[in-house]
Amino acid sequence: MIERLLPSYVACADTREAEAPPGSLYPEEARLVARSVDRRKQEFAAVRVCARRAMAALGLPPVPVLTGHRGMPLWPDGVIGSMTHCDGYRAAVLARTSRARAIGIDAEPNEPLPPDVHEIVSLSSERARMPETDGTGVHWDRLLFSAKESVFKTWFPLTRIELDFTEADITFHQGPGAVTEGTFTAELLRTAPGMPASYEGRWLVAEGLAVTAIVLPADEGGVAPV
Repeated sequence: MIERLLPSYVACADTREAEAPPGSLYPEEARLVARSVDRRKQEFAAVRVCARRAMAALGLPPVPVLTGHRGMPLWPDGVIGSMTHCDGYRAAVLARTSRARAIGIDAEPNEPLPPDVHEIVSLSSERARMPETDGTGVHWDRLLFSAKESVFKTWFPLTRIELDFTEADITFHQGPGAVTEGTFTAELLRTAPGMPASYEGRWLVAEGLAVTAIVLPADEGGVAPV
């Protein structure tokens, strides 16, 4: 599913399986979740199975995917990527650094956000221009949350600077004749050296999920063409 939002040079792998096969983790990966509950262990393992499938698609050998600050995946030299997991879906995407500077993806259940969470993660300007849910099946508040997660996953590996939910102003655009897919623009309300002032991403609502993705090409600050 996630491949529908990404350029052809990005290797994608996803799964609807809730559990990973036994022995899916390298020992150093297993140590990271040794004290976690079973559900967390399964999410962690399943998304890394996806990551290694994406590595294989790029012609790379399988390696452990460890984590840095804020759970940022640590990729092999010459590769960048992003991972996501939610109930019923796990995905990982990878690209060579010769093609992309950064990638951010996120998947969420297409369900309303709790009202108090919506207030925390959104700006008044975003709430004012948010489309109506009626008739579209799109829960725009959840899609907004997903888009901001994709922004953070794109921004943080390049800057190592924390980005608050209220520091990106998202505008959604529906595709021609489409109500459940399109693009979005994220205007950043803070700056960092070498980083663009805005991102362009893509979104899709299908199969009970709200999915978003951003790619920064290696040679420019905008979004990569498909």
